Amino acid sequence: MKVIKKFIDYCKSCYDELAHKTTWPTLPQLTHSAVVVLSASLIIALIVFVMDSCFRWIMSVVYPG
Repeated sequence: MKVIKKFIDYCKSCYDELAHKTTWPTLPQLTHSAVVVLSASLIIALIVFVMDSCFRWIMSVVYPG
């Protein structure tokens, strides 16, 4: 029974943390963060694409055929 009480207390403290002590972002903050992540992901993907294309071209020059 002691284990069950500890588990229930843990669940209550988790709920209290999420419901009362956590600061959730506003919609504009969340939108801004999503745009930043999307932009960074696209830039990194573009850089990887360019590097891959360059390496592919170099390999085709070094190893023709």
